[in-house]
Amino acid sequence: MFGSLIDTLIQNLRCLPGVGNKSAQRMALHLLERDKPGALKLAQTILEAVEKIGRCDCCRSLTEESLCPICSSGRRHSRQVCVVETPADLYAIEQAAGFFGTYFVLYGHLSPIDGIGPEELGIDKLMDRLQTDNLDELILATNLTLEGETTAHFIADKARSLNVAVSRIAYGVPMGGELEYVDGGTLNLALESRKVF
Repeated sequence: MFGSLIDTLIQNLRCLPGVGNKSAQRMALHLLERDKPGALKLAQTILEAVEKIGRCDCCRSLTEESLCPICSSGRRHSRQVCVVETPADLYAIEQAAGFFGTYFVLYGHLSPIDGIGPEELGIDKLMDRLQTDNLDELILATNLTLEGETTAHFIADKARSLNVAVSRIAYGVPMGGELEYVDGGTLNLALESRKVF
């Protein structure tokens, strides 16, 4: 419609999550019409990030170094590891600012239909870490989906066989939430995971 290069830019912006054709078109036209220096800076940053960012040798999170800032920090509780599905989950926990341990990022969940087994998630690396790091606690923070629960149970069984204490994050009513607006599944989980007050 606009010419092959502009159309290609619009099409390539659609690879971003939640970006459809109209949003991609708006972004492309904004960068080309109003912010060419910003577009160049964005392109350079993306290129540099793709070239330099890899996975942490310990937790598999995204980092520029062999160890991420969390794993290399002397102020973190290295004997407490929280298992998450994605780096976005790690960032969400970090933004809550209440956890001071370390992490292990799976980059997904078990899904035999999609060909995702323990090897693809690095579970063997996690088990090696459990054996060598003498952990106090393994916290499972996979998502509350069928696949997330299956992954959590699989990891928990393996960790318990190594005599590692395993816990699961609690689920329930969000802070400030009103019970009448909470779905039944969440309410049931909140009741099941209740604790003494």
